[in-house]
Amino acid sequence: MKRWVLKSGATTLDGLFLEDVEKPEPGPGEVRVRVRAVSLNYREQLVLDNAGGNWRLDRDLIPVADGAGEVDAVGEGVERWSRGDKVITVYLRDFIHWPPHAGIGMGLGSLDEDGVLAEHIVLPADRLSRAPGTLNHVQASTLPCAGLTAWTALQNAHPVKPGQTVLSLGTGSISLFAMAFAQALGAKTYLTTSQDQKRPRLLDLGAENVFNYRTDENWGQSVYDATGGVDKVVNTAGFGSMNQSVQALAFGGDIGVVGLFNFGDVIEPGLFLAKGVSVRGIPVGSRDGLEALIEFIDKHRIKPVIDRVIPFAEAKQAYQALSAPDLFGKIVITIGS
Repeated sequence: MKRWVLKSGATTLDGLFLEDVEKPEPGPGEVRVRVRAVSLNYREQLVLDNAGGNWRLDRDLIPVADGAGEVDAVGEGVERWSRGDKVITVYLRDFIHWPPHAGIGMGLGSLDEDGVLAEHIVLPADRLSRAPGTLNHVQASTLPCAGLTAWTALQNAHPVKPGQTVLSLGTGSISLFAMAFAQALGAKTYLTTSQDQKRPRLLDLGAENVFNYRTDENWGQSVYDATGGVDKVVNTAGFGSMNQSVQALAFGGDIGVVGLFNFGDVIEPGLFLAKGVSVRGIPVGSRDGLEALIEFIDKHRIKPVIDRVIPFAEAKQAYQALSAPDLFGKIVITIGS
């Protein structure tokens, strides 16, 4: 079988190699999956850049966390899965129920855990979840990290209710998922962007309004003026956007922080305390959260936004596409027929 391997010490795509190896066999409690599609997240770039750091040990690594396919072999003692079951990967280790704990790791395809950029993978049986019946492999592969992160931000503590308002920062895949899920939950959705050309597409997807954070440095006040304050902010940008996020919130509102992009600001206490807002870190989410999301997606027939689909042999081009300025939705790599 073929697999992509990021070589020890490499920090550029020159260190990503396609290898031929024997097909792995599942041991007791393990399952082998014929991978059909994998999707990339921004964290793949962090893993690539971080040889020997917080994301990656000094070793060869099969990268990428999110995959979809079908079970093609099960190890001794596995009763949950059968050959032919359509599955997706579970991002974090031993994170079955909320809250998180110290042993969940950084996700498949990082540190001591190989990922899914291969024709076949072997995983513990509990690192898989049933794929949504309403999605194909390409669509299903987008859920384990980005989809679940958006769902957790909307549902864990202060769950979104019909009639509420949600602001998502940026137009990355987490924000687009959050918009779709919030709308299905009965909420009105708002987004920020730095590119006015994306505004029509966001409005077509159901956004009530879109705010350009590049041309409006006080976009948080603009959101507040337009909405009277949103009930929830899905902050995909990081702590550099926290004060504007607080400004955009209604009194008693909630911020789910999922972004890794900037950490520049300290929260100004005055408005934060006066509004009585809450701020939560979102470490993707639990396996039972993923299973609840899958049920929700099937019920509401939600389709992820796919920017482009790239064949397995061109995986390096898929990585390069992550930084394209016109990126809108997920980058997915297909493997086989």
